[in-house]
Amino acid sequence: MKAKDREVKKSLSLAELSGELHQSREKLFKLQLKHRVAPLANPLELRSLRRHVARLKTWVGEKQSLSRAEETK
Repeated sequence: MKAKDREVKKSLSLAELSGELHQSREKLFKLQLKHRVAPLANPLELRSLRRHVARLKTWVGEKQSLSRAEETK
């Protein structure tokens, strides 16, 4: 993922990030299942998708903590 893409994704709303996280998790699950049945042509795609899911989880957590901090003020 390029830096410009990261900035665009990071600026998405919490609902949009959650939706993309859900889609990415589904895609990761399907790829892992395919990989267990037969080897993937590009197994490094699993690693990049796993890292993408981790990034999305981080951004969702940041947005949630910011919204909680704003609510307490």
